[in-house]
Amino acid sequence: MSAGMGNFPSGSDAKGRPLNEKFIKFAAAGFGSGYAPLAPGTAGSLVGIPLYLVFSALSWPLWLITITAFTCLAWYLSDEAEKLFGRKDAPCIVIDEIAGMQWTLFLVAPMPLRIALGFVLFRFFDVLKPFPARFFQQRLPGGYGVVADDLAAAAYAAAVLHVLMRFGGI
Repeated sequence: MSAGMGNFPSGSDAKGRPLNEKFIKFAAAGFGSGYAPLAPGTAGSLVGIPLYLVFSALSWPLWLITITAFTCLAWYLSDEAEKLFGRKDAPCIVIDEIAGMQWTLFLVAPMPLRIALGFVLFRFFDVLKPFPARFFQQRLPGGYGVVADDLAAAAYAAAVLHVLMRFGGI
């Protein structure tokens, strides 16, 4: 065994857990934001803003491909994290909120008022869970249910945001 590796099997931590389990928990928890003591979903949504700023610099086709891939990753990580946490849609799983923010702000120019309004609208619809969001959360299995309700909330938020941008002078 090489120096600094201790007596741990390759690819595990001090408690013997595979490193991929640690990565899955960390990523699914929005890089730690999901462990916020109050409103972890809101904290996760906030993490989505810097990611949006990076993605919004891409051409719109590459932006679309990137957030689609990110959403697929969110489905996978949410599904695996549910198994690791032993709970359906554990509150610390917030990668779904991060994905929802990407769809809410897709094709929105990065202007502070628009970003703030998109954030507020997304949180509103994510908490309200209008049809079909609650249905998706309750009926779809695993990571699909975790993420799909946020995608529905994002669709509502994006629709309202785009109407306000088009007709409200935002």
